[in-house]
Amino acid sequence: MRRQTILAAVSLLALSIAAPALAQTPRQLSVGASVEGQIEDGDATAPDDAYRYDSYAIIARAGQRLEAIMRAAEFDAFLEVYRDGEDDSLASDDDGLGEGTNSRLRFTADRAGTYLLRARTLSGLEGGAYTLALSERPQVPRPPRPSRIRVGQTVEGELRAGDPEAGDGAVYDAFAFRARTGERVQIDLTADAFDPVVRVGRMQGGDFAELAMNDDGPDTGLNSRLTFTAPDTGEYIIRATPLNGAGEGSYALTLAQGPAPAAAQTIEIGGSVQGDLTEDDGKSDAGALADAYRFSGREGQRIRIDMSSDDFDTYLQLFDEDRVSLAEDDDGGAEGTDSRLTFTLPRTGSYLIEARAFTEATGAYSLSISEVEPERPPEALAFGATVQGEIGEGDSTDNDDRGFDAYAFRGLAGQRVRAIMRSGDFDTYVQIGRAGAEFEPLASDDDGLGEGTDSRLNYALPEDGDYVLRASPLGSDGKGLYSLELVDRGPQPRPGSLLVGATARGILTEADATAEDNSFYDAYRVELKEDEKLLITMVSNEVDSFLVLGRDQEDGGFEVLGSDDDSLSDTHAKLEWTAPADGIYEVRAGTFQQGQTGAYALNVEKQP
Repeated sequence: MRRQTILAAVSLLALSIAAPALAQTPRQLSVGASVEGQIEDGDATAPDDAYRYDSYAIIARAGQRLEAIMRAAEFDAFLEVYRDGEDDSLASDDDGLGEGTNSRLRFTADRAGTYLLRARTLSGLEGGAYTLALSERPQVPRPPRPSRIRVGQTVEGELRAGDPEAGDGAVYDAFAFRARTGERVQIDLTADAFDPVVRVGRMQGGDFAELAMNDDGPDTGLNSRLTFTAPDTGEYIIRATPLNGAGEGSYALTLAQGPAPAAAQTIEIGGSVQGDLTEDDGKSDAGALADAYRFSGREGQRIRIDMSSDDFDTYLQLFDEDRVSLAEDDDGGAEGTDSRLTFTLPRTGSYLIEARAFTEATGAYSLSISEVEPERPPEALAFGATVQGEIGEGDSTDNDDRGFDAYAFRGLAGQRVRAIMRSGDFDTYVQIGRAGAEFEPLASDDDGLGEGTDSRLNYALPEDGDYVLRASPLGSDGKGLYSLELVDRGPQPRPGSLLVGATARGILTEADATAEDNSFYDAYRVELKEDEKLLITMVSNEVDSFLVLGRDQEDGGFEVLGSDDDSLSDTHAKLEWTAPADGIYEVRAGTFQQGQTGAYALNVEKQP
């Protein structure tokens, strides 16, 4: 990494970049504030013009309970909230206010930082005026002891303001029952005043750990029906709650003996069947039509179950003899919507396969179970070493029928490793995962070396421990010779320092720090006062700029407080941000795509 820090302000025009009109940036929305807005031409739009929206930035404390209310007379209002820099919404609401199509979104900040509230139309580009208010909700009082319910009993209750609340702000009533290992019960929750949702779980350290839920049970309209099999003997908790936290009123809750599971046919390892899902079949715990097959296996035996159909999207689930779920798969098969499940049996005994459709479809299918060779133990691979290998007929195979070789190494938390795989015979694919019985990839790479179809995987290890590299072809038909090199890139480079009002010019190189997505970045620390407002820009002619602002946490993690990709222009980033407290913060100048390197300019200015 090579940097030069200039303490005097330098014009960004020195990079000869013509910046187009600025993109929409989030408005600050403080707790206790109300704003009037307008969804109109020029606002941001979702992909494929699905809807228009305005964005608001909220700075929240960890554990802070917030409520946003959006009212609009000209369109169906919709609210959703995101962590700044993330693409998946944390919570959303359509008609939760109970006033026609107005929205009420309740959420709890799971960590301190910036959240983005998106005020939008439910769908379409038509908009209009709206009001938006943000308020803080009081902390949840300690919930009362749940009422008791027994099998064969129906209780009537009422959800109302003041009832205990879940983390999403939904009120609930709780009921406790006891069940034995493998006992199957059916829970029905019916209500006319709201859309009911039934949840079942156990209390762990004062928290509710959900095990199963149902919104709209099969053939029940908006009412809920859940069939639940107890994984072990003990006390379980039922929560009666409304959908999306919206709704109050009367309800009826029934706990009954569950329907008999689908009768299991016997199948041997190495066998196959031609089956047919029909309306006369038994049902799974989720209420779906299902066929069941029982087989015997031994501890350590590795089996593969395949299910395919031309009539429906297949789904597989594997249980032990107590009907505790061990593994499941939707589309893991070699083609389309077929299913494939590969699993190492934990003990000698009976197991159960449940074969069903992903939806409520019926039709013909084929199912087979076979024994596969146990994975060969990984070979030790030292840092700095290069091995020559060959993918051939005798190699272990993964769920995609790719042959692979496995290599083991030990690493330290924060250590940056690089795996480079080359082959003249096939398109390479390299994965990294923790050592263990079932391989779960933490990161992977196909063509990251930038030299045709060779791979380069950069990864920062999350903790001390043993790891496994898998070297394989990208496709199942790949065979031939390859080389694999493991490189220790050392710990992440320490961040430099940057004065507010200064511009830093740097060059991103392959020796720089690596983000979770394997992209490179340079880090700069700035010392700020509470409520100090910054304008941070990053421009480059050589990389797609990506800005991240955050701070170190006590557990060694990094808390992202703000980020931006293209707000300055198509490839240049701009972030307007206010410091929530006195302290030292870190600005990361990186790239939106992994593997990019090149020169950039980073400017940090104080705003009035």
